[in-house]
Amino acid sequence: MKQPTFHGRVLLPLSVFVEARAGDPLAIERVLRYYDGYINKLCTRTLYELDGTPHVRVDEHMKHRLQAKLVEAIVNRK
Repeated sequence: MKQPTFHGRVLLPLSVFVEARAGDPLAIERVLRYYDGYINKLCTRTLYELDGTPHVRVDEHMKHRLQAKLVEAIVNRK
């Protein structure tokens, strides 16, 4: 059977979310890896050096906060 996709990307099976909701650390890690690119995109910032040179970077503090919120939303879902 062909796996479902969205914009060419294979979707996570529902069983992974069920296991993550039950507290399985491997399933939670799999969900975090699945959404890693999206979270990086949300946390991308342009920083400027003293001479005005722009650098595009991922704000690691914001990334960790979003990951924590995602895990909290999965585990504490009622």
